[in-house]
Amino acid sequence: MTGFDLITDPTTDLTIDLLRHGALQGGVKYRGRTDDPLTPAGRQAMDRVWRQLAGEVDGIIASPLHRCAEPAAAWAAEAGIDCIIEPRLAELHYGAWEGKTMATIAREFPGILERWRADPTGMCPPGGESPEALRLRLSDWWSELRVQHNGKYLLVVAHSGSLRMLIALLQHRPIAYTRQIDMPYACWKRFTICSGDIRECDVS
Repeated sequence: MTGFDLITDPTTDLTIDLLRHGALQGGVKYRGRTDDPLTPAGRQAMDRVWRQLAGEVDGIIASPLHRCAEPAAAWAAEAGIDCIIEPRLAELHYGAWEGKTMATIAREFPGILERWRADPTGMCPPGGESPEALRLRLSDWWSELRVQHNGKYLLVVAHSGSLRMLIALLQHRPIAYTRQIDMPYACWKRFTICSGDIRECDVS
């Protein structure tokens, strides 16, 4: 599908809902770019959120990984709205940690995971992507979004790592703040932006 109509007024309101994908087959792992499929329950949890938003959202932007892109494309087709697949929303690349459980990583890379989970600033999974690189690509995407899609109500479908980093970026918080953000499977958070003021809204 094509992109959304260009709107250039930087003071126009923007509403953005952030949705993490649901549970994945194979249990909890550091997947990163490993593209395991959703469990049936994981997809159902995402669909429940979508049913609350359908009819209101102007467009959907999703990570290219299947666990995000496939539901997003299906919802957009159902609603007759645009779905943009955005590579910069992809999860952090975990390098040698990809596809491994925390127990396996802790055994193969002693001491590193504990430091990472406390504060990943300045660290990088072996052969992977640094949180600073993740923040930079999300910052580039966000700057473009604010110019191109103001006045819209958008749903963003992505991952725990990329969404927590985006939230830290929106709130002008350091990378360490990402460790304080709870983002379970199919978690949904809303932010509104008006004249540069960014506010998190209660969607409970």
